Amino acid sequence: MRKLELHWQILIGMLLGILFGFLMTQVSWGKDFVGDWIQPFGTIFVKLLKLIAIPLILASLIKGISDLKDISKFRNIGLRTIIIYIATTVVAITIGLVLVNLLKPGEGISEETIRKLTDTYANDSGVTSKMEEASRQKDAGPLQFLEDMVPDNALAAMTDNSLMLQVIFFAIFLGISMLLIGEKDAKPLKKFFDSLNDVVLKMVDLIMLSAPYAVFALLAGVVVSSSDPELLLALLKYAGVVVLGLALMIVFYSIIVSTFTRYNPLTFLSKMSPAQLLAFSTSSSAATLPVTMERVEEHIGVDKEVSSFVLPVGATINMDGTSLYQGVAAVFIAQALAFDLTLANQLTIVLTALLASIGSAAVPGAGMVMLVIVLESIGFPQDKLAIGLALIFAVDRPLDMCRTVVNVTGDATVAMMVAKSVGKLGKPKVKNWDDNYDKVK
Repeated sequence: MRKLELHWQILIGMLLGILFGFLMTQVSWGKDFVGDWIQPFGTIFVKLLKLIAIPLILASLIKGISDLKDISKFRNIGLRTIIIYIATTVVAITIGLVLVNLLKPGEGISEETIRKLTDTYANDSGVTSKMEEASRQKDAGPLQFLEDMVPDNALAAMTDNSLMLQVIFFAIFLGISMLLIGEKDAKPLKKFFDSLNDVVLKMVDLIMLSAPYAVFALLAGVVVSSSDPELLLALLKYAGVVVLGLALMIVFYSIIVSTFTRYNPLTFLSKMSPAQLLAFSTSSSAATLPVTMERVEEHIGVDKEVSSFVLPVGATINMDGTSLYQGVAAVFIAQALAFDLTLANQLTIVLTALLASIGSAAVPGAGMVMLVIVLESIGFPQDKLAIGLALIFAVDRPLDMCRTVVNVTGDATVAMMVAKSVGKLGKPKVKNWDDNYDKVK
């Protein structure tokens, strides 16, 4: 009997998790049972992915740079990556603004719904914590982002996944320094990182064996902890506009892949589907990064010299799905609360959402922090900020899951474009977890 491909196994796990979670909501003890006995397995899976994220970035980026043997090649890859990331983010925000202005989801929200959402979420710890974090980021200086990129202790940076940019900076610095001391002197260190990279990728393969069961646990947990169904239905039009925009971004990526790389977009989406499904289940680009790198390198054929830089940077600064959501959410809140937006305000949303996405952490919930920054940039009344966030908080987690899929797909698309432009898009070389099992069993 033929074994199901990984993406089908994960999809079945997701569907069963959603069904099981729904069944558990029908019994009084269901939520506690899922929280105590099911969800921990999903949490362990996410922790395992985060466990290897930093070692993978460090090993793959140093290996990629040292393999280039030419600093000018790295400069070309870096410049193209940043330019394309900025361009796709602007496209995403624009799509979001066009859709929300055409469909006007905020105009259908009744006063009663606004009052109910405000009473439920305005003082929620999730909302207030996001506002406090946004306030801290707003008070930072204009070059704080650059300052935060440089670690004062490399080992300390490696102990915190939210400091991924600092690890990337250190890895680039170390990789370039290895090039400058010459191939002969750098060889021992290069062999160490080459071996470490292979080991960490094998760890990814082993962790992915549990993916179908982990997504079952994660989705069951999401379903039993979801908000009041009536509130979710009231926000259905808003959520529909966001999802439509995210779907258009996937179409946009498919067109880019087909046009610039001559790669079949359906094959591209099929190869990336395990990473996309994990992104949906975990709501975290950082947690999905090891799987994204494995799919892009081994299953699509992007050379490690490109993927090792483009994908970790993308997981940190490329938030196309989140940026699109910023545009839709900001205008939706303005429409619902009768706050008039001028053309200048909407252009400000584009610029602020772009800048906020660069500094946003690749973790669940960062989009809400970015949204506060965007709303403040257009002069939204401070006394209505909590109400504005309360309007969308009920559907933020499911939408976060959807936009993370777009973030990950965007990272892979840009990696393919950059690889094609520098002649580093080759044939896939798939590795399995048990390639050397017969030698050690």
